[in-house]
Amino acid sequence: MNPTFTFDAELYLWKDEGSWVFLAVPVDVSEEIEDIVPDRRGFGSVPVEVRIGGSTWRTSVFPDSARGAFVLPVKKAVRVAESVDVGDVVAVDLTIRID
Repeated sequence: MNPTFTFDAELYLWKDEGSWVFLAVPVDVSEEIEDIVPDRRGFGSVPVEVRIGGSTWRTSVFPDSARGAFVLPVKKAVRVAESVDVGDVVAVDLTIRID
């Protein structure tokens, strides 16, 4: 069974520039992910399935040493569909894809 985590997180602009929007996975959840998936893919990524509102998609979370947590990119199509943007706090269901 693939573990699922539910949490709230604020959307933020990557390095305060450009159009990449991310959210930070809480540190305690990030630590659990590290325990579950000790051998990760390129750039330390972990494949996940994410649900925000009515939108579900597959992507990866990536470690961010500055935050001490994984970060999740939130694509524009999801932000538009869910009427959310930078600064908004969203409810997230994140499932680790152990395939």
